[in-house]
Amino acid sequence: MLTRAAERVTAHAKGLLSLELQLAALELKRKVAALAVGIAMLLTAGVLVLFALGFAFAAAAAGLDAVLPTWLARLVVGGGLLLLAGLLVLLGLGRLRKATPPIPEQAIAEAKLTSEALKNGRH
Repeated sequence: MLTRAAERVTAHAKGLLSLELQLAALELKRKVAALAVGIAMLLTAGVLVLFALGFAFAAAAAGLDAVLPTWLARLVVGGGLLLLAGLLVLLGLGRLRKATPPIPEQAIAEAKLTSEALKNGRH
């Protein structure tokens, strides 16, 4: 009878361990995806800054050579790209902060609770 109970406890412990590993893998996958989105936003913002600089230089050149509407239109486009890049930087940094460090915190907490429960003999 005692052996059977020990086998059941072992089976339950293995099941709990398996579930905790699945939780850790799922949590890590979610954090890696958030990191990827944040990095993609930051890279996109960098590209937009390059475009914005191109438009700003084109606007300055047009401003020296043409009438107000031409360079003003280019300057507005460049400013709009800079604003969009700034927004993407803020959003990307927010995503990176949420995803770092990529540690499965919920799975670790669950493992600690399970370990304490097993040590104390609770079910």
